[in-house]
Amino acid sequence: MSGRDEGGARRERFASVAAVREQLHSVGYLADDGLSGVVYLADRLGKPVLVEGPAGTGKTELAKSVAAMTGARLIRLQCYEGLDESKALYEWNYKRQLLRIQVEQGAAWADIEEDIFTEEFLLTRPLLEAIRASEPVVLLIDEVDRVEIETEALLLEVLSDYQVSIPELGTVTATQIPLVFLTSNNTRELSEALKRRCLYLHLDYPSVEREREIVLVKVPGISEQLADQVARIVRSLRSLDLKKHPSISETLDWSRTLVLLGIESVDAETTRETLNLLLKYRSDIEAASKELGATAMTA
Repeated sequence: MSGRDEGGARRERFASVAAVREQLHSVGYLADDGLSGVVYLADRLGKPVLVEGPAGTGKTELAKSVAAMTGARLIRLQCYEGLDESKALYEWNYKRQLLRIQVEQGAAWADIEEDIFTEEFLLTRPLLEAIRASEPVVLLIDEVDRVEIETEALLLEVLSDYQVSIPELGTVTATQIPLVFLTSNNTRELSEALKRRCLYLHLDYPSVEREREIVLVKVPGISEQLADQVARIVRSLRSLDLKKHPSISETLDWSRTLVLLGIESVDAETTRETLNLLLKYRSDIEAASKELGATAMTA
């Protein structure tokens, strides 16, 4: 993450694109030069990264891994329909304010107002928390495509200048620029204004070779042969017309299960019996089972 020291000088966290790739690998996130280059530029340019792609391709895990490899604090804003400024930015502790007003009955309103709109009564939410942080921060704005256009505009305003205006307290400006990741599953089109503000990264399902490598890194005790079979079978399932394709995390769950069961080689029958670890809809399991029966899918 880039930030500014007390003298205003800019400081960078990553020496090179290769260094980003190596650091991500050290925390178990296998990245190519394209992904590593976007993270490197986000740090150098102080720009957010918009990460789009299907669910389960490692978008959220990327932000967590960057936080882990840099020792930064991860602050997460989980987006949902109905998210507003009070949950994303800040709100006042109205119950405590009311109690203070009751205690100070008889005092001039101007004095009461000055007393209750202070830090003591401010409830910070993820965006303000990230802006105010003095230590390095990774801000994860997860599933931004689930919020309304009005909330998206609020995010854009905060991320444009890395500052927040609180009428009662003034403007809070970031002393260090957080590294920001916004994730989207493409459930709706995001505004052009937000996209212009961000660097763009698209994460798709990995190739067979990369998924095999992920399995070998993440699943202790798995053989190279079994990891290769797992990656190829999962790739075959993703080629089917399913309601939800297997995510990387589901690939890993399946791989760990196969190791626990002592299975050294996967055939069509074993795959059918354990499909519930990869697929989470009955119609998908039935379709995949039918395909397995028809083609006798093997590694």
